[in-house]
Amino acid sequence: MNLKVILATYKSIGYQLLGLALVGLGIIGIVLPVMPTTIFFILALACFTRSSPKLAAWLLNHPRYGVTLRHWQKYKVVPVKAKWFAGIGMSLGFIVLLLCAPPWWVLLLVACIEIAVMIYLLSRPSKYLPM
Repeated sequence: MNLKVILATYKSIGYQLLGLALVGLGIIGIVLPVMPTTIFFILALACFTRSSPKLAAWLLNHPRYGVTLRHWQKYKVVPVKAKWFAGIGMSLGFIVLLLCAPPWWVLLLVACIEIAVMIYLLSRPSKYLPM
């Protein structure tokens, strides 16, 4: 068998496993209010798009998250509600981190990452506006 075919097969399997793990984290996020859901489904969609059209179609046609994922995939839209949940979730997580008294560099690193994520989210449109 050709080495490229073998590597492509392993790559596809890796993306599928990672995508399934991300869907699992997204499902956990449905139950736990401080854990995000949509971002895990977006990342799972990216994995499935590269490895399994069937699983990608399953996510894109999901009754609850399908529309959000389709808008993200096509137009990079992040709904206002998702932006609010992300901001609140990151703030609560940062408060918990502060209560744990980590080293200063951990606080700085987490703060920088969270600020970068919020800047990115806020720079995305909130609604799909057809031209």
